[in-house]
Amino acid sequence: MVDEEIVKEITSGKKDLRGADLYNANLENVDLSDANLTGVDLSNANLRGGNLRGANLTNADLRGGNLKNADLRGADLYNADLRNVNLRNAHLENADLTGADLSGSDLTNADFREVDLRNADVSEVDLSVAKFGSWVKE
Repeated sequence: MVDEEIVKEITSGKKDLRGADLYNANLENVDLSDANLTGVDLSNANLRGGNLRGANLTNADLRGGNLKNADLRGADLYNADLRNVNLRNAHLENADLTGADLSGSDLTNADFREVDLRNADVSEVDLSVAKFGSWVKE
């Protein structure tokens, strides 16, 4: 069960949530831009339409989460666990997904332009439905 106090802190603007347990949290349309979410458990969380622009999600667990229409531009998702995540229509331009696990995720119409996917696991992912510019940032 998610600590409701943490959810209240998030909605009031708290940006340092390192290591927080937000399993199954409903954070639809939340503003977590530039937040420090290092190591956060967001598995099965609903972040649909959320603003995570520039957020640090290094080693975050987002398994089974809903990030449909989320803004992740410039986010750091180094070694993040994104298995079976709904990323439909998400904006990930200039995000760092180095070492991230995207296996089984839905990337339909997701914008992956200038995304760094070095050493990322994209097994069981249909890359043809996502928008790509280049695979690795210059």
